[in-house]
Amino acid sequence: MAAETGLPSGTTAPDTENLVIIGSGPAGYTAAIYAARANLSPLLITGFQRGGIPGGQLMTTTHVENFPGFPDGVLGPDLMDLMKAQAERWGTRLLEADADAIDLSRRPFRIEADGRSIQAQAVILATGASANRLGLPQEERFWSKGISACAICDGATPQFRNEELAVVGGGDSACEEAVYLTKYGSHVHLLVRSGQLRASAAMADRVQANPQITVHWHTEVVDAEGDDWLASLRLRNRESGEEQQLPVRGLFYAIGHTPNTELVQGQLSCDAKGYLVTQPGRPETSVEGVYAAGDVADAEWRQGITAAGSGCQAALAAERWLSHHNLASLVSRDSVEPAQAATPQASETTTEASYDPDALWQKGSYALRKLYHDSSKPLLVVYTSPSCGPCHVLKPQLKRVLDELGGRAQGVEIDIEADQEIAQQAGVNGTPTVQLFFGKELKQQWRGVKQRSEFRSAIEALLGAPV
Repeated sequence: MAAETGLPSGTTAPDTENLVIIGSGPAGYTAAIYAARANLSPLLITGFQRGGIPGGQLMTTTHVENFPGFPDGVLGPDLMDLMKAQAERWGTRLLEADADAIDLSRRPFRIEADGRSIQAQAVILATGASANRLGLPQEERFWSKGISACAICDGATPQFRNEELAVVGGGDSACEEAVYLTKYGSHVHLLVRSGQLRASAAMADRVQANPQITVHWHTEVVDAEGDDWLASLRLRNRESGEEQQLPVRGLFYAIGHTPNTELVQGQLSCDAKGYLVTQPGRPETSVEGVYAAGDVADAEWRQGITAAGSGCQAALAAERWLSHHNLASLVSRDSVEPAQAATPQASETTTEASYDPDALWQKGSYALRKLYHDSSKPLLVVYTSPSCGPCHVLKPQLKRVLDELGGRAQGVEIDIEADQEIAQQAGVNGTPTVQLFFGKELKQQWRGVKQRSEFRSAIEALLGAPV
């Protein structure tokens, strides 16, 4: 049915897809917009945990100031919400799951995702790149206990407020995160391996003019130290070899990325750093009918606008190739212009007047207190922050779980900036964090974006039987 497939009214999903796009950053969504407008009815597999979250790197970016058309800048998650809405408006179908396996050895190509085997005439890989780690001896011990790869996600948590913090890196991302963290920390230390910043002049000037930021040149992190939480870093000067202790409560990584190409290793040509090799200035990979777009094939620029441009190129090239080989099954539209795109709306904070004891989803401390004490149903509490991109991804998934359970469970959203005391009492040290309560008892806790099925299974176990 059209409502379920995302196809125009009166059409059904094909047995073999014209085009499958894997990845949902600027490259993936732009490719989807162009392909959908060409009546290819693309299927876009958003990705979920493998290689990061749906929406790509912009989901962990606060203010995007250099994307054309937004003179005052735009929040990264908001920009991706708009791209997603535009792709869906033109008929892109979304599969919110990871691609688990890709077989490019036969035609049509085969992709395994969400327990399904999907056939595709053409594929666009827009899987992006994942943040690198330092590999410190005590890194795993302090991961999510002071060490994070996403200042935008975790910086607002109570444990980092009014504390000394550190960012390691020297590019635009590191500078942006350092500036962002000055909103919460008492002081920010930027740890740079070389004697200069690799960031754009505007970002570098902003950092060096900020009295709340100290730049440590020629500095590398040797290890992290502390008890239950990060307390200090052992640093080494790369020129003198001298070591020193730096007391900090938070360390945030901004040290580059590794391309997400593990699904096609041995099937497509990659360079020495693992990036997909394409034809010069074009999106074609080493296998005909397979295209690359965005950071998965871009080791140099890695910008939202260049990723979007490469997504456009990949979609146009795929359309021409499908047409040339008579492989495309074009869909027809009931009307020339699609319906207006839905604008994402933020949830309103629940008050005493608006509180509904039977509502599936509410927001704020009042709703939490009432449901915690009065509800007999399993209660999902999700802790978010306004600039948290992963939160944008997770909340619709949790709401969908509650819908699927038909009112047998409820959910509450807590903004950790608006309700700092509650977040602190709950021991929240990053967003998103989800806690599952039943009978006033904490039954399970999750950190980060997880598959929808994981939350549903946990709730069904509490209910005693599948719904």
